[in-house]
Amino acid sequence: MIQTKTIYTVHSPGTIVYGRDSFEEVGVYAKKMGTKALIISDPIMASLGFVNQCSALLRASGLEAVSYLGVTTEPVDTYVAEGLHILQSEGCDIIISVGGGSCIDTGKAIAVVATNDGYIGDYMKMAKIAEQAPIPHIAIPTTAGTGSEATDATVITNTKNDVKMMIKQPAFMPNIAIVDPILTVTSPPSITAATGIDALSHAIESYLSRLAHPYSNVLALSAMELIVNNILKVYEQGNDIEAREAMSLGSMQAGLSFSNASVALVHGMSRPIGALFHVPHGISNAMLLPAVLEFSKDACVDRLADLGKFFNKDNEQLSQEELADLAIDSIKDMCKKMEIGNLKQWGIDEQAFYAAIPKMTADAIASGSPGNNPKVPTQEELMELYKIAYHYEF
Repeated sequence: MIQTKTIYTVHSPGTIVYGRDSFEEVGVYAKKMGTKALIISDPIMASLGFVNQCSALLRASGLEAVSYLGVTTEPVDTYVAEGLHILQSEGCDIIISVGGGSCIDTGKAIAVVATNDGYIGDYMKMAKIAEQAPIPHIAIPTTAGTGSEATDATVITNTKNDVKMMIKQPAFMPNIAIVDPILTVTSPPSITAATGIDALSHAIESYLSRLAHPYSNVLALSAMELIVNNILKVYEQGNDIEAREAMSLGSMQAGLSFSNASVALVHGMSRPIGALFHVPHGISNAMLLPAVLEFSKDACVDRLADLGKFFNKDNEQLSQEELADLAIDSIKDMCKKMEIGNLKQWGIDEQAFYAAIPKMTADAIASGSPGNNPKVPTQEELMELYKIAYHYEF
């Protein structure tokens, strides 16, 4: 892939704290930035005790805390409005998001809107620039997948038009990311699979992206190796702490990589599926990933070959073409082992899906992500890819 650009800008959280039991440090960092915290989380995290644990750690450092536990689906604009109301009415001056990407993305949106006003959708495609510093935000992921703790993007669904709004500005970057693999041990196999494939998609797409650069490449390669070598381990044996630690690190690296390069066609196609048919983001990525890589292969054989090397360490005798095919076949096998079905098997009505293809295609193109793909699809090719994905056999 020929690079024509020679100057790059890198964005990351001001501080990254990672490793086993790093969650215990939340109060130490929070007290440097605020006095009363709004914890953004969900009922599952509350039932697992993570919200109470966070509150206790904050109190031990002298902070008050209130909670918003309304994030029960992938993030929507109404969650942002509800959380913002609590933040303002309670006089909170710091946000702590504890959970998966939905909780973290909601926290990012609230942090920015709280000081810059308006509707969260106003910030899409830089139509409104966040000029005021956001409310300080500490992001604590409980899954190894979205990498949202290390990105300056948030994805929020507009509930009026069913469009997933991909919003990216430096202001959305959390101040601090705390990545504790211990918090991911409670993830069931289905969530572990969905979030793990999401992280792998981030790493692969940022490496294949037309906007990839030397810094993002290093992170993407490391993330791909960590995830490829550990995703099935954590799926099959969830209490494997070393594998969980590798996945958490790989997910964070993948987040840093795509935040500083970009995602591409998989994510562009995935968001409309999630918005219209409510398929979890990681699952829809997994459903699309092999088909999109097959479509893209001719334009990125060398890069896919690099991925193939992680699936076969004894690869000296394999050509780049063979390694690229190995990468795609191995991902298909991985999805099969983790019981990732196609869109039909997920239960989406075929007639409804086909009727939605024109809107999904338009929304995917409008997001800009397909334009970063090594092979940019035409509108007709994109529509055909949706049809292929519906019946795709892993």
